[in-house]
Amino acid sequence: MSERVTTRPKCRSLMGIRVVGTGKYVPDMVVSNEHLHAKLGFDSDWIVKRTGILERRHAAPTQATSDLCVEAANDLFAKAGRTAKDCDLLVLGTFTPDMSFPSTACLVQDRIGLVGPAIEVEAACAGFMYALLTASAYVKAGVSDRALVIGGDTNSRVLNPTDIKTYPLFGDGAGAVFVEPGRPDQGVLAYSMGSEGSGGPLLQRVACGSRTPVTPELLAEGKHFMYMDGYAVFKWAVNILCDTIRDVLTAANLTVEDVGLFVVHQANIRIINAAIDSLNIPRNKVYNNLERYGNTSAGSIPIALDEAAAEGRLKDGDLVVLSGFGAGLAWGTAVIRW
Repeated sequence: MSERVTTRPKCRSLMGIRVVGTGKYVPDMVVSNEHLHAKLGFDSDWIVKRTGILERRHAAPTQATSDLCVEAANDLFAKAGRTAKDCDLLVLGTFTPDMSFPSTACLVQDRIGLVGPAIEVEAACAGFMYALLTASAYVKAGVSDRALVIGGDTNSRVLNPTDIKTYPLFGDGAGAVFVEPGRPDQGVLAYSMGSEGSGGPLLQRVACGSRTPVTPELLAEGKHFMYMDGYAVFKWAVNILCDTIRDVLTAANLTVEDVGLFVVHQANIRIINAAIDSLNIPRNKVYNNLERYGNTSAGSIPIALDEAAAEGRLKDGDLVVLSGFGAGLAWGTAVIRW
């Protein structure tokens, strides 16, 4: 196919806010490459070489996305010493909701006892970044005192187990953070958030929506499963990751050397390495947990943030670059002073 050229909106900033606290939840069920080989005949070595993934987590049959998100929120509350009563807004990113309606955000809001609006954002693997920047705008505008931001997906429910190129890539999980008012020098120094809808057919789920309601025939054809043009998405992802990291650093008048940690969407180790090597980012500055969880979509970045925080890699005043990208095609990249 011809080379995609993405026109990106200008970078903007959201200062005077801060991202605080982290929490995560991943299901107990570990699905190793060896398990996929034994059960489905997948080549374990191929999975590692092509993706960097050793294992992933799958939700139990009794669990849905809202369950993962509630667990992540409760983990955040426990670690931060706060409760849902300290928040007046929930913004939740997911593309695998429990059901079409009510929204998963409303289900989570009810279960944790948060008083305030519950907004659901669908931007696939960019969902957490869309949710984070939306919540930051609410806090910046003074229409929210403190927002709870959650990203979570149960990808195992929309994957085709016979698709050897897609099924091994994804796992289930959720992560959460708070957004609250901060110092004037804190917040989102620069962000690039955008979409390229013409690339929608590269990564989609055709059936189960108002355009194509599910029928027995579509189920037989597997149209209710995720479809991905892996090669095209790979090229786009590398380009958008490189371009938008350059954009936000330039807009913030920063260089790679100024940034303490890069936390990018855990899609594929080859995507991550291709981009960071192109940008001359030292690999020890890039947080990776892909080998243990696979691609958890909207859960990817907040899960990684929680583990980075546990390792002492997120300190007050640190500069951190976050970047999510995926179906839509959509992306969100930001440089944040923690």
